[in-house]
Amino acid sequence: MKYSIKSILKNLDEIVAGICIFATTTIVLVNVFTRYLLNTGIYWTEEVSTGLFVWAVFIGSAAAYKKHMHVGVDMVVKRLPPRGKFITKIIVDFLLILINGYITQMTFTYLSISYKKVTPVLELSSAWISGSILISFILITIYSIYFFIYDIRHIEEIEGGKF
Repeated sequence: MKYSIKSILKNLDEIVAGICIFATTTIVLVNVFTRYLLNTGIYWTEEVSTGLFVWAVFIGSAAAYKKHMHVGVDMVVKRLPPRGKFITKIIVDFLLILINGYITQMTFTYLSISYKKVTPVLELSSAWISGSILISFILITIYSIYFFIYDIRHIEEIEGGKF
């Protein structure tokens, strides 16, 4: 299979989340193998696998947001006329920019606090794990801005041009 740089960059969040899940699973399985068959465990596996899992969750959530895969309730919106649907969509897009932007700003503060805290086993800065939260919300905010601009530019496509 041939991949282009553009397709890799376009799906980088999904690739990173997938690699993190794969690495988490591999590390846990190797530790289970060494613990039960060799009667010795690898002391750092819990800390590393937890950190990788956190990265997979947050970066994966940004990837899911990008593809509109999060659960939403749109029972009321579906009953609105095309103009009401569009207005609701624009309002929601704008609110998501504000909320996600604010959470992104708060993660900077959280990251500055977690930078000073070290992990118990490897004594690494917790910022290596918490950094996933910041990257995730930066991506989600960027995607929110993109969705807002996209929806405004494609006003005529809503409900077959019935706006």
